[in-house]
Amino acid sequence: MIFGRRGKERLLEAVAGFEAAVRGRDGARSERGIREMHRYFADAADHEVAQAGPRLSALLPQVPVEPRGLIAVIVGACVERGAQAPQCAPGVFDGLAEALEGAGEFCARWEATGGGDLPEPRPGDPDPVIAERVGQEAAAGWWTLPQWEMASVAMLNDPSVRTGLDDGRRAELLAAVRSVRDASGHDFKCLEYALLVLDDEPLVVLHRPSGTGYALRMSGIGDNFQLHTLLADVLVGGGHVPGRAPSAREAAVCRDAPGQVPTTGAFNLVTPGGEWVWNEGTPTDIPVVQGARLLVLDPPPYERGWPAGRFFPGMPADVVLERVMAEEEARGWFAHCVDAR
Repeated sequence: MIFGRRGKERLLEAVAGFEAAVRGRDGARSERGIREMHRYFADAADHEVAQAGPRLSALLPQVPVEPRGLIAVIVGACVERGAQAPQCAPGVFDGLAEALEGAGEFCARWEATGGGDLPEPRPGDPDPVIAERVGQEAAAGWWTLPQWEMASVAMLNDPSVRTGLDDGRRAELLAAVRSVRDASGHDFKCLEYALLVLDDEPLVVLHRPSGTGYALRMSGIGDNFQLHTLLADVLVGGGHVPGRAPSAREAAVCRDAPGQVPTTGAFNLVTPGGEWVWNEGTPTDIPVVQGARLLVLDPPPYERGWPAGRFFPGMPADVVLERVMAEEEARGWFAHCVDAR
């Protein structure tokens, strides 16, 4: 959770004061409004939080660039407390795109003015020397990008936001975050992986040792550790293939239960071409063949363990078995695969 619970039921009053201050370009009153929103957020009534999120999101374009990321974090906290993510997400994603553009410009100007290790963004405003070197907006883009990452992940935890995000917009945001990652060497993994999450995605799984095939759908899965555990739960736990089945708790924490528990892998995940699908990656690493992602399960070459759980603790996930394929259908899918290496 972005914020804890403290304060009185005066959140909307603080939001109204902040709105007036921003529109009146009153910097001192704006700072006071931010402090009051922090102060009153934790114990605000649910209806206050539900109203505050969309109001603050709509205000984001008018907020000065330096505190804009912080306001986005407050919007994210409102969504975590029940504000409607689809209403809040457009303003946050617009701000994220601007921050990524500024961060990209920051990296380019930093390199052009002598390079060196990039400064780590810290709470507060950038050092004036840094802002003078690369420009205020570029510095703010880099400095606030972790805040935009936090706020955007809070939006993307909601499946309706993910499915409602235009493919072109998603591709633009992914390209921008990867460009900043490559230029800076800084890992924005949470943002990148959240933008890669698939929903209601067809998945064909072939179990090579038994020659069987399965049609499934997956949603909300952050990484392949999570996918691996859920596949073992559905296929081994469901009695379809041999191996070690996860415990009920191991499977639950990968779907919607809190926490993490140790687990052990049941398979080796492989592409149709024979390349390993690393647990550290995401389900988008699985190639699409004839409209479905096609994954092969081989025996594990060695025992691998990891903490079972959700990559995004606020994002429910699932893998659902739609049907066990007939032998002929499974053979047809195996025809797309190379022999085991």
